[in-house]
Amino acid sequence: ALSQKDKPSVIVARTLKGKGVSFLEDQAGWHGKPIPRGENLDRALNELGQDLSIDPPLRVALPASVSRETASSAPIETPSYTSTDQVATRQAYGTALKKLGRVNSQVVVLDADTKNSTYSDRFLEDYPDRFFECFIAEQAMVGAAVGMSALGKIPFASTFACFLTRAYDLIRMSAISQSNIKLCGSHAGVTIGEDGPSQMGLEDIAMMRPIIGSTIFYPSDAVSAERLVYLASQTPGIVYIRTTRAKTSCLYDSTEVFTRGGSKILRSEPRDQATVIGAGITLHEAIRAHQQLQEEGIAIRVIDLYCIKPIDKATLNRAARETRNIITVEDHYGEGGLGDSVLEALAGEEFKYRKLAVKALPRSGSPTDLMSSHGINAVSIVKAVRELLD
Repeated sequence: ALSQKDKPSVIVARTLKGKGVSFLEDQAGWHGKPIPRGENLDRALNELGQDLSIDPPLRVALPASVSRETASSAPIETPSYTSTDQVATRQAYGTALKKLGRVNSQVVVLDADTKNSTYSDRFLEDYPDRFFECFIAEQAMVGAAVGMSALGKIPFASTFACFLTRAYDLIRMSAISQSNIKLCGSHAGVTIGEDGPSQMGLEDIAMMRPIIGSTIFYPSDAVSAERLVYLASQTPGIVYIRTTRAKTSCLYDSTEVFTRGGSKILRSEPRDQATVIGAGITLHEAIRAHQQLQEEGIAIRVIDLYCIKPIDKATLNRAARETRNIITVEDHYGEGGLGDSVLEALAGEEFKYRKLAVKALPRSGSPTDLMSSHGINAVSIVKAVRELLD
């Protein structure tokens, strides 16, 4: 079968640890341990013998040389949204991939049988020879992405955020290998709604933050999503992009610039009494809360923390010093997410704090009801601000 070059081949082997040494072979307790000098070492060497050659000798063919093109630095086409457009960031992710494919032939896209939901199928439409359907095998998808990055490709691998937990070992090992891969987790948070908790990515930020050298982008509108996808392609190492199922309004002009380690102050004035920090769907709730509090004569600052790692310490510390009250709001569990990232960045500052996050097991329901029941909507933000100011 191995001689049939036109067909895939597989080798299935039954391995025995310690094969060839009687007191080691298939015995527990020896894996990863050197044999100490003395009688056991002498016995092992005698049993192995001096002739360790293989007959016939093993021959491994060298891989064919691979052309490594220099990654293009050409910018993608400018986003073309208006302030009245309602677009999900997952849709903008697919649009950005398609644009990226035009300017960079090294970009490849992988998906775990969710391409019509992550919108990676928009890339497939134009570049079928650079798209790889991995089906429901997230480990295989990440492993393949690592291999492609070793060949000089820039792989974007996507699935639901919750399903990336299945591939965590491969993600961890890809960081150790210093791989250049880009991961996108869609359908994050309780705002996916009726699909229920098994489909809700609520641990993904906490999962990706400890990955050494990782970058975490969390776009809140279509413009930032497109810009951050392009920025991910230019950022070495592991980049995680968190996208949202629901359609949201566009917050930024098409010319807005985004940077790794940056954030955006969307609402601010000198008399700000508190700062609300959000990203993704909760940023829109923060803006609604700002409008309501403004009508009551309460000024708050609103920050879009679109880059959770590395975090914009300077902007956050300035907000803590100037407003003395900080509220974080996230569609993620309370441990290890956006709020904890902010708290670490603000170590040493004096301020009052409220963390709004998902703190109980969600159920199936409408996005509006779920955000309300878990205390991450505009009403909850307004309440938290009032409590801090009392």
